[in-house]
Amino acid sequence: MKLITWNCNMAFRKKAALILSHQPDILVVPECEHPDKLLFEPDIPQPMSILWFGTNRNKGLGIFSYTNLKLKLLRNHNTELKMIIPIAVTGPDTKFTLYAIWANNPDDPDGQYVEQVWKAIHHYDKKLTNKQTILIGDFNSNTIWDRKYRTGNHSHVVNRLEDKGIFSCYHAHFKQIQGKEEHPTFYLYKHKDKPYHLDYCFASADMIARIRSIEIGDYDHWKKYSDHVPVMVEFNDC
Repeated sequence: MKLITWNCNMAFRKKAALILSHQPDILVVPECEHPDKLLFEPDIPQPMSILWFGTNRNKGLGIFSYTNLKLKLLRNHNTELKMIIPIAVTGPDTKFTLYAIWANNPDDPDGQYVEQVWKAIHHYDKKLTNKQTILIGDFNSNTIWDRKYRTGNHSHVVNRLEDKGIFSCYHAHFKQIQGKEEHPTFYLYKHKDKPYHLDYCFASADMIARIRSIEIGDYDHWKKYSDHVPVMVEFNDC
């Protein structure tokens, strides 16, 4: 099972073939237009299931399934956390909870980026367990921007999730330290000399043990299409 997250920098319909060549089972796309606008060319694989959230029809959060995995919004969805979406993923031999994330809520005076994730992991606390749980998307955060006296910074999020038995797939697989990542996922203004690691896949301990491979997109290939590169995580059968 392969999960990919890619902030496509809008106009996903024009870029879908690029990311679909990597054959995701589930694809999480921040800055994706409304499904009504997703008019794909005939040779582009069609998703089997789509969920979309947002108030701007040109720039929301799209979640796509390209296999027999079904996506269903959970009833405990907190609509105030606009772009953190709890989803039940089910298939013939698969069942887990997916939190699709685009940490971006300008209307929240408490903070529009990582503060959204901090609020979400408390709201969904009882559902976040060390089994069959994945959080994936654009977190818009990194430890390098921690504010020492601010509750809910990136390190607080990471530590809270680790307390729940949920870990960053990239950091676990490549033995990386938060804030000192060797592989950026975002380039400010698409400049190679302004790299940051902002996109993550966190998974519960049981799924961490089944990681088969992780790939971070190459800047030179993806820079024409977005300021972000994809994060691709493949698991052995769940």
